[in-house]
Amino acid sequence: MRILHWDEMFHPSFGYQINVLPKYQVKQGHEVIIVTSDKIEEHPAFASFGNTENIYEEDKLFSRKFGIEIIRLPIHRVVSGRVIYKRGYIKKIKELNPDVIMCHTNDTLSSIRIAQKHKYLNIPIIFDNHMLEMASKNPFSSIFKFYFKSFVTPLIKKNKWVVIRTQDDNYVNKHLGIPEEQTPFLSFGSDTTIFYPDLQIKANFRSKFKIQESDFVVIYTGKLNESKGGKLLAEAFCKKFDTHKNIILVAVGNSSGEYGKELEATLAKSENRIIRFTTQKYTDLPQFYQMADLCVFPKQCSLSFYDAQACGLPVVSENNNINADRLKHCNGFVFEEGDVNDFREKILKCAELSREEYNSLAQNAFQFVKKNYDYEDIAKQYTELLIDEHKKFLKEG
Repeated sequence: MRILHWDEMFHPSFGYQINVLPKYQVKQGHEVIIVTSDKIEEHPAFASFGNTENIYEEDKLFSRKFGIEIIRLPIHRVVSGRVIYKRGYIKKIKELNPDVIMCHTNDTLSSIRIAQKHKYLNIPIIFDNHMLEMASKNPFSSIFKFYFKSFVTPLIKKNKWVVIRTQDDNYVNKHLGIPEEQTPFLSFGSDTTIFYPDLQIKANFRSKFKIQESDFVVIYTGKLNESKGGKLLAEAFCKKFDTHKNIILVAVGNSSGEYGKELEATLAKSENRIIRFTTQKYTDLPQFYQMADLCVFPKQCSLSFYDAQACGLPVVSENNNINADRLKHCNGFVFEEGDVNDFREKILKCAELSREEYNSLAQNAFQFVKKNYDYEDIAKQYTELLIDEHKKFLKEG
């Protein structure tokens, strides 16, 4: 089957679903094309990454490695996180003549336009949605939701299109009015071919950075901004932890602006050892999880949760509906939202576990992902949905 993945902002070095799912589908024997945009440096998702100037060269390397064609189409600009394509992208999709289209994020402007032009395209479509209610903070979101429910949702209902919820959250039902029977939950996961426990990598990394075997290492990966709780992380590590162990924070990610300056100043005066790294390529991240003892997410939730757990890392994250569900398997702890003292207490609790208790927690983390969120299995489920949509399309003529 010829599968076209439509994703407005694809970067070969990132670890989003679009980076992982297509390569597994090639392994399944399918032909896969990723159609995306140029000028990705204008998108806020990549603003702090600092690795967009050689994007076409990286595309070539990704294509050669995984056998996936990447096509970048011209855009005018990015407005409030939304990509404005130049004319011709609908025609280009039709020319590519895929058997099925997988539209990543159904409420982008281009996905809406693809839905509106479905009769011209005459190609079966499946959508997904990555939004969480807790992350829907745009001041104009109420206007957009009204528009979507009035003009786009009726198309989704009429054509009985599947909109996959990649998070176990009812945002698409509650705010976009899409019927529950059309919104199956199919989670993100981890690429366990690169994320797995490795004691040798752990020893080598710690030796290189003079981290003792007895030190308790806490890893954070991601943007160090307000939405991800960057300052909360810095405040949690400001004072020395009351334990005989050295607790070290390894923070991987970039900060920017005035918020970033204040965050970095707080980290600089920490009484604990802080080791800083800039944002890393997705394929370079495993070593950071493999050398650590605990992974933390100070605010909201993160896709990196699955990668950390696949490496056998317990997780501490804020108490919200997503994280509480993820961490109910004796694989980590939640702390009260915004409570720096509770955050510290949960980190300390994990650091002071007995070796047997810690190993049990780590093993639960690994097994939780391996049994339920391995991308090899998840990719099969996605492909089955795409095949079903293709068959339905052929049957309806």
